Amino acid sequence: MWFSKLIFIFKDKQLRNKILFVLFIFAIFRLIANIPIAGIDMENLKRFFAENQFFGLLNLFVGGALSNLSIIMLGLGPYITATIIMQLLTMIFPQLEKIYKEEGEAGKKRFNQYARISTVPLACIQSYGMLILLQRQGAISHFSFFELFNAIVTITAGSLFLMWLGELISEKGIGNGVSLLIFAGIVAQVPADIRQFALGWDFSHLPSYVFFFLMALLIIFAIVYITEARRNIPVSYAKRVRGNKMYGGVSTYLPINVNPAGVIPIIFALSILLFPSMVANFLASGADSFFTNFAKSLTQFLQNPWVHGSLFFILVFVFTFFYTMVTFDPKAISNNLQKMGGFVPGVRPGRSTAEFLHKILYRVLCIGAIFLGTVAVMPSIIQGITGVTTFSFLIGGTALLIVVSVVLDLWRQVKAQMEMREYEKF
Repeated sequence: MWFSKLIFIFKDKQLRNKILFVLFIFAIFRLIANIPIAGIDMENLKRFFAENQFFGLLNLFVGGALSNLSIIMLGLGPYITATIIMQLLTMIFPQLEKIYKEEGEAGKKRFNQYARISTVPLACIQSYGMLILLQRQGAISHFSFFELFNAIVTITAGSLFLMWLGELISEKGIGNGVSLLIFAGIVAQVPADIRQFALGWDFSHLPSYVFFFLMALLIIFAIVYITEARRNIPVSYAKRVRGNKMYGGVSTYLPINVNPAGVIPIIFALSILLFPSMVANFLASGADSFFTNFAKSLTQFLQNPWVHGSLFFILVFVFTFFYTMVTFDPKAISNNLQKMGGFVPGVRPGRSTAEFLHKILYRVLCIGAIFLGTVAVMPSIIQGITGVTTFSFLIGGTALLIVVSVVLDLWRQVKAQMEMREYEKF
């Protein structure tokens, strides 16, 4: 069955060209990810990223471009940040919300254009901050003003170029371009992990290796299951007569994802959890003995596995509820259902429906939040039990959630394209 579908994909010229175009963009992405900016001590830089958890995670998302101090070292971070900021601003400025939600496709294009424009200053600020931070951490040597200016312009241009590549994939390829480039950056580390695993092979650790990969399969299965899980709420539509035609009178479902927040809560939680450690590292290098001792104590406290794991789980749990409450509005859904003549059987339209959706959402979210928190801390638990440090993205965390979500979304879009081709034959 899978083999026949694969043959069908490569027999269809249009679908084949879209897939080949995506692979071509991936090749360009990997090429520019290995072009560093000038004046960098690569050995010192790679050692720094190997020892720093936060920067190691950022480096994973951009396919090693950050550890190379590549021209695309920021990846799609500035563009994603700009998009998130614009979405949050819709809650503050009603006019912006109107553009995004009420003006249809033209409004979304205008909204996306604002996000693209906002990417430029964000990329400049992030590149400057990253270079200064790496200098203070001793990962790179001090830049002169001209060298710093040149590096900021180069990195900003690289981020904009990567944003353009992502939009090219969305327009001429298949799938979401931004998600696919992040996916490519994560998967690009697999050959290096295989090499490291082969070099460090120890036959006496075979039971640990077997347990590690069995747990990886189990976790991947659980992520796929929860990602695809839905809570279907029945919705019926009243019959309406317009002219000589009758509309409505049908029953359908309103699906609510068990994990509607995706990977965003993990990213938020990780950023907040590691921020005190970054501040402590700055304070530790100061001349004041009080701040130096305080910073060292704070760093040791946060590096305790039990403290780190507990705080990480709690923050992911809280942010899952927070982000979903921001993006999912039961009142708006209730109003839309009422306008279209829809209702939940046994529940009055309007406020009662909104309260019912809110109650269901909280119940579903509780499962999703516990799941996300467990996935977030799972790599530390499994690595502590088995001692296997390679292939860490296979046993949970942000990277695995992104990989699974992108693969499932891409497969759905390929299936939709295949079904469309089948319909065209009739």
